[in-house]
Amino acid sequence: MNIIIKPIITEKMTGLGEKLNRFGFIVHKEANKVQIKKAVEELYGVEVESVNTMNVAGKSKSKYTKTGLISGKTNATKKAIITLADGETIDFYSNI
Repeated sequence: MNIIIKPIITEKMTGLGEKLNRFGFIVHKEANKVQIKKAVEELYGVEVESVNTMNVAGKSKSKYTKTGLISGKTNATKKAIITLADGETIDFYSNI
C-alpha cells in the first residue's frame, strides 16, 4: 500500500509551510497517523512533530450538455497536515 499519494501544493499550503512549518499531503484512505508519519520521514528524511488528518467527502457535480443533464460525483479523499520539527523543511520544487 502506497501511503502518500501526492503533496498538496496550493497558495494556502505554501503559506502554512513558510509560516508554521506545515505541509499537506493526499494520503491513502486506510492510512493512520503513525503510518503517515513513518512514510514522510522515510521519503523526505525529515523529523515529523505531529500529524493531523481529515476525510474530505466527494462533491456532487452536474452539467448541462446537448444530450441532457449529466450528474456525477468527485472522489472522496483523505488529507494529512504534517508539522515538522524546528529547522526542518521540505522542498517540493527541487526536482523540477
